[in-house]
Amino acid sequence: HVQLVESGGGSVQPGGSLTLTCTASTFSAADGRHSVAWFRQFPGKEREGVAEILTASNVAYIGVPVRGRFTISRDNARKTVYLQMRNLKPEDTGMYYCASGGGFRPLPRPPADYSYWGQGTQVTVS
Repeated sequence: HVQLVESGGGSVQPGGSLTLTCTASTFSAADGRHSVAWFRQFPGKEREGVAEILTASNVAYIGVPVRGRFTISRDNARKTVYLQMRNLKPEDTGMYYCASGGGFRPLPRPPADYSYWGQGTQVTVS
């Protein structure tokens, strides 16, 4: 069982920046299929993928709505994945979740490919 803890959410004005952190209890750094992702959810909507990264390589995917503004990175030694968010917009407001999982599909992977989820951290841009 993998436990994920997110942090770094908060309130920021439009144009501001935040960095979300996801720390895992275990990390499959040697498994080429393992990935860690950030999803977000708006009230009344399904979760949408924001960014994903393979933990055994530098292969990453950034969702179209945030491309050019968000960056995902990892520190395997710290079992941590970061989501750097810049030029935040009000439409980025939502609950952000970290997820860990793996599979044979290339990135981006659907939520069903992720077995473990954090509790979420709220991001508010206003």
